[in-house]
Amino acid sequence: MKLKTITLVNFKNYEKLQLSCAAKLNFLVGPNGAGKTNLLDAIYYLCFCKSYFNSSEQQNVRHQQRFFRLDGVFMLNGIAENIVAKIALNKRKEIVRNDLAYSKLSQHIGLLPLVMIAPDDIQLVKAGSEARRKLLDSTLSQIDKGYLKTLIQYHKLLQQRNAYLKKCYEEQSFDIALLQIYDEQLVPLGIQLYHQRKKAIGELLVLLQKYYEWISDGKEQVNCVYKSSLNKSGFAQILHQNLLQDRHLQRTTDGLHRDDLLFEINNYPLKKFGSQGQQKSFLIALKLAQYQLLKQKHNTTPILLLDDIFDKLDPIRTRKLVDAVVSDDFGQVFISDTELERMKKIFDAFEIEQKLFKITDGKVEVMGS
Repeated sequence: MKLKTITLVNFKNYEKLQLSCAAKLNFLVGPNGAGKTNLLDAIYYLCFCKSYFNSSEQQNVRHQQRFFRLDGVFMLNGIAENIVAKIALNKRKEIVRNDLAYSKLSQHIGLLPLVMIAPDDIQLVKAGSEARRKLLDSTLSQIDKGYLKTLIQYHKLLQQRNAYLKKCYEEQSFDIALLQIYDEQLVPLGIQLYHQRKKAIGELLVLLQKYYEWISDGKEQVNCVYKSSLNKSGFAQILHQNLLQDRHLQRTTDGLHRDDLLFEINNYPLKKFGSQGQQKSFLIALKLAQYQLLKQKHNTTPILLLDDIFDKLDPIRTRKLVDAVVSDDFGQVFISDTELERMKKIFDAFEIEQKLFKITDGKVEVMGS
């Protein structure tokens, strides 16, 4: 899969921009705040119907404007796919594929597989379990539309169950039969998600260990452990055991929505015992593993976005990463960086299709192709 052209109108700091992209390597160079990350985020948005960084759509609209529009032409297995994302103030988000608007945004997820590696990914190590569940769910949702549908149904029922628990607490009344109806619907969905997650983590782990060993020259061993209450008990039993606590706290305290991933290095938690370099190497290996898993399941090469990740990598690991992404194992790549000379060295080292874009205050200059 490749992005052929992209047009931005009033997206973040871009008033209007149109780019024609190289089929293999695209380098975005400029100072911090120039708009490199925003351009990568626009590509991400067209694939996922949302920003990688901002949950508020208003933050994606250029200052003092009332709308933004993104227009991308992708080549997917030789067929052109024109994707348009439109946001206007006080209007519903609209995603259009080949002139037909989606009735549900979830219908678009998985069409255009993509992986992004950014400095904010450190939150996968530092933050709570939600960030790691999102990574897992994002991966599986790109692979299997059935997974995404099940996940949406699960969370909808979970919200209904929680709303009922809150209502019971406020009104001091409780109907066990009604709660059992929610549970009977929730349990099979949770079990399905559990088995899909468990299988995917097993596949991802093999690739993660392969990439980390390559990046670190085999100096450390890494692991990714799936933490779920369903590893030890059935979901129906878990809901039954937690009933009194759920009623008291007015929410479903355990289940698939509490799953987590434990990252380990040499059998110790990466968060506590991994250095900054080890944590960054782990995250890069994890994202490259995610990429390869998507490639295997889709039978096509996803787009890879690398946002300012060379800054804290030593020259050896930088070179290894570059050698990997320019190989035939990877498809189209977009790389952002602040150092023009560093990018020129990479740019000049490979005789493959590539473009270098210099970005300054939302303006883009093509330096070479």
